[in-house]
Amino acid sequence: MSGTSATDTHPLRSETASVATDDINDAPGSPIIADFQDSMGEDSATNGESSQAMDELDYGESGDEDSPLLQQPQPKRGRRFFQNGFFGQRASSPSYSEADTADSATEADLLLPSPSETSSVRLISRGRWGTFLIRLATYMAIGIFFILGWKLVFLPRTTLRRDLARLRHFQMSLPDLERALFRVPDPNSIREWSNYYTSGVHLAGTNLSQAQWTADKFTEYGIKTEIVPYYTYLNYPKDHGLRLLGINETVKYEASLEEDPLPEDPTSMRADRVPTFHGYSANGNVTGQYVYVNYGRQKDFDILEQHGVSVTGRIVIARYGGLFRGLIVKGAQERGAVGVLMYTDPGDDGNVTIYNHYKSYPDGPARNPSSVQRGSVQFLSVTPGDPTTPGWPSTQFAERTDPYNSIPSIPSLPVSYRDMIPILSELNGMGFNPNDIGEDWRGGLREFDYSSGPSTNSLNMFNLQEYKTTPIWNTIGRIDGIIKDEVVIIGNHRDAWVVGGAGDPNSGSAVLIELARAFGELKKQGWKPLRSIILASWDGEEYGLLGSTEWGEDLAKFLGAKAMAYLNVDVAVSGPHLDVSASPLLTTIFKDVAKRVAHPSGGYVYDHWFTDSNAHVGSLGSGSDYTVFLDHLGIPSIDFGFGGDSNDAVYHYHSNYDSSAWMNRYGDPSWEFHATMVKIWGLLVLQLSEVEVIQFDVEEYARSLVSYFRRIQEKIGEIATDNAEPTSTSSWMDSGVYSCPDKDGSLIRECTYIDREAAADVDLPDFELGWWYIASSLHNCTNALENLMKTAAKFEEKSSYVRAEYLTDYPWFKSYKKMRLYVQIQELNSRYMKFERKFLYAQGLDDREWFKHIVFAPGIWTGYAGATFPGLDEALDARDIRNTKKWLDIITNAVNDASALIDID
Repeated sequence: MSGTSATDTHPLRSETASVATDDINDAPGSPIIADFQDSMGEDSATNGESSQAMDELDYGESGDEDSPLLQQPQPKRGRRFFQNGFFGQRASSPSYSEADTADSATEADLLLPSPSETSSVRLISRGRWGTFLIRLATYMAIGIFFILGWKLVFLPRTTLRRDLARLRHFQMSLPDLERALFRVPDPNSIREWSNYYTSGVHLAGTNLSQAQWTADKFTEYGIKTEIVPYYTYLNYPKDHGLRLLGINETVKYEASLEEDPLPEDPTSMRADRVPTFHGYSANGNVTGQYVYVNYGRQKDFDILEQHGVSVTGRIVIARYGGLFRGLIVKGAQERGAVGVLMYTDPGDDGNVTIYNHYKSYPDGPARNPSSVQRGSVQFLSVTPGDPTTPGWPSTQFAERTDPYNSIPSIPSLPVSYRDMIPILSELNGMGFNPNDIGEDWRGGLREFDYSSGPSTNSLNMFNLQEYKTTPIWNTIGRIDGIIKDEVVIIGNHRDAWVVGGAGDPNSGSAVLIELARAFGELKKQGWKPLRSIILASWDGEEYGLLGSTEWGEDLAKFLGAKAMAYLNVDVAVSGPHLDVSASPLLTTIFKDVAKRVAHPSGGYVYDHWFTDSNAHVGSLGSGSDYTVFLDHLGIPSIDFGFGGDSNDAVYHYHSNYDSSAWMNRYGDPSWEFHATMVKIWGLLVLQLSEVEVIQFDVEEYARSLVSYFRRIQEKIGEIATDNAEPTSTSSWMDSGVYSCPDKDGSLIRECTYIDREAAADVDLPDFELGWWYIASSLHNCTNALENLMKTAAKFEEKSSYVRAEYLTDYPWFKSYKKMRLYVQIQELNSRYMKFERKFLYAQGLDDREWFKHIVFAPGIWTGYAGATFPGLDEALDARDIRNTKKWLDIITNAVNDASALIDID
């Protein structure tokens, strides 16, 4: 058979390539034939038509360069397998005629193929492997897609809380944290911490070693810590004296001004025990007649004046209990007194007195007759903190001002009731007694009939203090959380007036250390809080809230932006009864916590609290370290602790007998109440730091505002219907206009009024203004509070919904709902954080600009006790109609702003 017979007829084959090509294709050993015979069979081999694909491959390597076919674009290697393989028709295999047999091949024909044929073989081989790999990859992708789809369809439903916990790598749930926290508090450990704090003098500015020890403890428990100094104006006692003078100014009696050393109480025996004195008392040596002024309240001074008893040029004697001691001195100073003596009357100790046949400490629970209450006489309701830097931090080189706007210029001394009896008994029968003035003036001493005086004899009092600017030290620990912009702060002060201070403040100090230890244990188990937590051990609180106030003023911008709440514990334990005062935002969460902590006597803390006081939560005034946070910066705050009542052992406040011995015998012999305080404080921290939606209650806040405003309305009604003679040319109010009856369907009793709005804003002299002048403002304020109640209810309804959804399981394909829910949580939290700040007034209260909060402040003449709507209340007390209208308008604007903040429609 001729080598050209089969291929010469092909219209596209060139003559020069035909012989070689046919011979190679016919060779029995051809790799092409071997490859394709397995798959094509004999029928394909007899096909006389040549494969177009093989021709194209052949002419891709050799042939006539002038052929038009060569000018067509040739497929790149591997492209045909994508064009004609998996995604299209596979390329056809070459075919051979029956005449093309091995017998017609010559020896030369069996030589190795030419380059063109070799290229064809390689391309086909590579194409087959490419097709295989593509198919394999495709099948794998389909399998993976199927597995993923299967898993997605059957993925477990999850809550947003669980998703966030995984994202944040939380190791412990909140219930786990709570159980772990409750396992830590150990009464013996707390007793050990208390023994350390009460083992030496720790007046403000003298306790650097305790500041460092506290810092070391925080560090030991894995808490980053620093000691922050401030340079404050302080006084320390040098000398004092009190003498009753007789005829020719001979000394008739001299008071010891000391507390008895008691062998049963080692603290009272120490040689370095602190003398009796008043912080910020003025130096002086004065002599004069003296007058008994009861509690030294403004109304007490007014009663004396009404009875013709003047205190000008005289020394006044007051008993503790009616108001903050510094305001006793302020009131006496403003009325012309030259000195002040203060004592604790047994009549204010309740039923447990020696006159009721109880033995005195240490033999019994009654007050030791020699005990003395030390303390500060700063004008706390005017400006707390360093009196030389009011409103700015007392750093080392801070500018300073005259302190006597907020501290006394006359001397004062604290005295025991035993030392006072010989002096007070000299007044018996002189002046007016409780039969003339009222039983409120009578105390518990049998030796004194509580006559006012003045005395016939004179007193000489001598007070020498050393004043200086000296450093104090705050110890600040920080546990960083996931959310950096929300911070929970807890604090207690460690400085004390005495060597002891087992109740005030070091019951709280010991509890703080134990709580730090508990947090350390949680950290060992992998805990990182959701929100950051700051632990503060303040110095200088006793003098005037120095450490906390200076720190708050120093970091006002940071705290205003990021502080979520401040939780204060001062006296953690001095008895078995829980006492709580707080911003209304924190009332609900604290009650929830109290329901989950066991009481040492059985049951839960809330049960006993409810039995004692109907679970009453008071309003905050001043007197402890929450003041700067709430009253100045608008940060929701709380203060709580266990104390005694009228039937419990008398707590020797600010006395040498506030000691470990008294605590072990009467205050908390088992130290279980201290351990309970650790649990309450710690659980409150966890509830605020670990729950995604901030646990505030704006509806409770609105209800509280309504309650406070009802008192204002009642006060207006009382003033307006007063039967006293008018104090101006027009009456205060037309008869019966401002009665405040209950109004159906209203939470607030709206006072009726004469509608004279057209004249309400006319600038008239005060003597021409009547109470009709405030009518419009009173009406607007009432409406604003009504609206806040409605808005707060809707906001809490929305918050409750979001809290429930936060715990709701969602499938993966509803992840968009979780994202939307997360955004809603952030929005709620932002509004919760800003709510209390809406009640700050930048200009501050009248004549005490440091206090910015328009709802809460210390009463200007109470100090410790809180006043609500203080600016308005003081304007009413002063019968200042213009100022009353001003504060009604300020309150209305603040309430409207708060409503707008939480309006979610």
